[in-house]
Amino acid sequence: MTVLVTGSRGRVASTLLGLLDAAGLKARAASKNPADLSPPPGVDTVRCDLADPATFDTALTGVDSVFLYAEAGHAGTFAERARAAGVEHVVLLSSSSVLAPDAADNPIAASHLAAERALSAAADAGFFEATHLQPGAFATNALQWARPLRDGRGPALPHPHSHGDPIHERDVAEAAFAALTEPRLRGSSYLLTGPESLTFVEQLAVLAEVTGRPAPHTVVTPEEWKASVTGFMPEPFADALLSYWAAHDGRPTPLTRTVEELTGHPARTFAAWAADHEEDFRP
Repeated sequence: MTVLVTGSRGRVASTLLGLLDAAGLKARAASKNPADLSPPPGVDTVRCDLADPATFDTALTGVDSVFLYAEAGHAGTFAERARAAGVEHVVLLSSSSVLAPDAADNPIAASHLAAERALSAAADAGFFEATHLQPGAFATNALQWARPLRDGRGPALPHPHSHGDPIHERDVAEAAFAALTEPRLRGSSYLLTGPESLTFVEQLAVLAEVTGRPAPHTVVTPEEWKASVTGFMPEPFADALLSYWAAHDGRPTPLTRTVEELTGHPARTFAAWAADHEEDFRP
């Protein structure tokens, strides 16, 4: 089996490459800029820009399975080229946001939902089997707090008591590995969560305990937070995040045991993630 791993600079994809290589499975690391990749020794690299269909055929040649990031723009074309290449199975890294009632109108969820629909249509047409992984909040989102914490200020939070279900990127990669290597798991959608529902304040407390350094925060209004991100975040995305945080303020996130069901071990805690990334938070 040869597995094409798209987005190989990403944390999930790069971890997945290591798992495939350790298992003796042939993997091909794909990226828009393959020269920037550092895959395990012996793993080939290839250019595959999910925004450029002209790169699809070469990347897919000789591939049996694909780990695919949810880029909606050309998902249908990717599915067609995957079929032409003889691909048997595509595992899509989607998002739990697709399960929200307003997913089609939510700029964060919409691209994932469109990619899911494109692959599901291809699977229904008999092109290949499609499996959707739907993780909730990535624990790595906390890395955006690293600089303000190193500076001693901490993040500015509009909804500090909003809950999330932080999931370790390695758990997502291991779930993808299971879906790619166990035929019984093909063709389903899997909602992945971390093992705990934690507020932002609780996550900061965990970081303080793990690093041995204070992890303060300030409270700002939604309007103040939105103004602070104007330079690098489109307004619709900022509005979607504020709406999500407000909806989960004081409301624990429902959890699943899907990580354990797929991988055979419980999902890693946020404290375990913090210990793995401790150096990112040190001066």
